[in-house]
Amino acid sequence: MKFVISISLVMFLLVSLLSHTVYGADSNTVSSSTVTGTTTIDRTPSSAVSPNVIINNQDVCVTGTSGAAQSAWFGISFGKTIEDKNCERLKLARSLYGMGMKVASVSLLCQDVRVFQAMEMAGTPCPVDGKIGEAAKQIWDKNPRRRPDYFEWRERPENKEKVKELDNFGTNEEPDWDDNNDY
Repeated sequence: MKFVISISLVMFLLVSLLSHTVYGADSNTVSSSTVTGTTTIDRTPSSAVSPNVIINNQDVCVTGTSGAAQSAWFGISFGKTIEDKNCERLKLARSLYGMGMKVASVSLLCQDVRVFQAMEMAGTPCPVDGKIGEAAKQIWDKNPRRRPDYFEWRERPENKEKVKELDNFGTNEEPDWDDNNDY
């Protein structure tokens, strides 16, 4: 919206500055002429028409926007659709839940960092690899790189030792992982 207002303001200023005619005389000379005939002046106003972005279904996670600006010499118009990824995620999760696929629905919602962290705080970790509950928690703990909030997780003070182990993985040092659980 700010872009459209900015373009409109620029066009207004250009039209204001360029459309003023300055009249002046350099001398006191008087001249006259006689013209015979017919003169037709076509002064059709220019117009910029913005594209009409129509979204016929209200159950679509897309918003349309368009705009146009016109001066006496130059016109511009644009149109665009904007996808709402969070809306799409919610609709897909609702569809999966409606088909009885509750774990898949929760897994889809858990791709959002806020949902992932809320589930973790509630003591019900997000499903992973078909595992739920404590089995899923162990997988998330063993491989934190798969977490949607991995970079935030790395910055937490309580995870500094685990981060150090992850950063040293692949070197000659052996990480002290809890490998007694089979998945």
